[in-house]
Amino acid sequence: MNTQIDAHALDVHAASMTTRIKRTYNLSPEAVSRVRDLSGREDLPTSQDGVVEMAIEHLYREIRDRDDADLWSRAAGDAPFLAEVRSISHEFAAAEGWPDE
Repeated sequence: MNTQIDAHALDVHAASMTTRIKRTYNLSPEAVSRVRDLSGREDLPTSQDGVVEMAIEHLYREIRDRDDADLWSRAAGDAPFLAEVRSISHEFAAAEGWPDE
């Protein structure tokens, strides 16, 4: 008996791999030394690339958080925005609580 198996639907899907891009930057000797020192610590990434990526992520989040705080600060003085927030708040307040049985 000869059995054929239709396997055309059994495609192999490889998980996407992280793409690395080689870049060159002109850093001060002090910055290079600090990256080397930090990459030698046990509580930080062991590669210099990992240290640089961690520092960039930290800076990115710090700037994003500062920008968000600035937006919220400006929104606090925006009368139409505050009116909309009050309206939404009243709608949710009316919907809160247990339904009547």
